[in-house]
Amino acid sequence: MNLPNKITVFRMILSFGIIILLLFPFYSVNVEFPTYLVDGKILVDSKYIIAGIAFIIAALTDFIDGFIARKYNMVTDFGKLMDAIADKVLVNSLLIILASSNHISPIIAVIVVMRDIIVDSIKMLAASKGKVVAAIKSGKIKTVCLMVGISLTLFNNLPFELWNIKISDFLLVTATVLSLISAVQYYVMNKNLIVEKEELEEIIEIL
Repeated sequence: MNLPNKITVFRMILSFGIIILLLFPFYSVNVEFPTYLVDGKILVDSKYIIAGIAFIIAALTDFIDGFIARKYNMVTDFGKLMDAIADKVLVNSLLIILASSNHISPIIAVIVVMRDIIVDSIKMLAASKGKVVAAIKSGKIKTVCLMVGISLTLFNNLPFELWNIKISDFLLVTATVLSLISAVQYYVMNKNLIVEKEELEEIIEIL
């Protein structure tokens, strides 16, 4: 196992650690995380601060492992598979947890997860036909917005919350819109792989 793959596995383990931290009922084992009042009005839960720091570390490894693998020609099939899985476990799990705890709108989690299912299905179909679907710009920007938006949400949108500037919400909404746009772009770019010409003509005739 080369260095990029080890980093990817570390991100997967860290992702599961974050999930356990946020979901485990620590009160049942008499463990409490301290809370702090910032500026006399913003209640900060230290559990989410710890999760936020871990999430940032995990997000950084997402860029580091890919950079090392490409620069030193260490790209492997295992690395490609684990990198994709680790990304989904890290980001989508956090979106679902934050939505279920009313930190973000459930619509954000639903759209982003559905988009990933659609795009991943298109990539799998393309791969089965010997085609490679490259990442597109809107998808990359979406990922950055998600990473930063989730990080800020875990940190209670600090320090921007002190000035009542909802940067975390803005980034997550932007990521949601870009999720829809990129899903449409992926479909348009690969529709010839999804529906054969003869099938498309039959569908048009039926309609």
